[in-house]
Amino acid sequence: MRLALYQPDIPQNVGAAIRAAACFGAGMDVIEPCGFPLDSREVRRVAMDYGAGAAPMAHSGWNSFLEAAGTARLILLTTKADLTIWDFAFRPDDIILMGRESAGAPDEVHHRADARLRIPLAPEARSLNVAVAAAVALAEARRQVGWSDAASLDPAQ
Repeated sequence: MRLALYQPDIPQNVGAAIRAAACFGAGMDVIEPCGFPLDSREVRRVAMDYGAGAAPMAHSGWNSFLEAAGTARLILLTTKADLTIWDFAFRPDDIILMGRESAGAPDEVHHRADARLRIPLAPEARSLNVAVAAAVALAEARRQVGWSDAASLDPAQ
């Protein structure tokens, strides 16, 4: 299982996503360009020492990421989806894909996604922070695939 961030804008969110990926035993991908240097101090500060557990694999762009993803299913989290994470059957090799904080994911990403999911929220809520949403989706995906012990996972896969 992997977590991918599409052209992130906020370094602290990348750091928090790195930490979430490490805690859930998931690999991490960042699709560039980013709105900051990927090795910035802000990313390292929030990721703390978890960066070693889920060091992000940087991809120079969307096509580079798709090539690396191979045949894995791309599961896009979006507020525009009808299907929720509770109503979807995750697989251990899925890639959970998050759009940009400022603009979400462009049409080409929506069209390429194998599934588009949302996290159910209170009626007055618009959206979760991207790193929080990633953690919620990873937790649900891990719950579904039967994972309960971090020692049994290899985030490099």
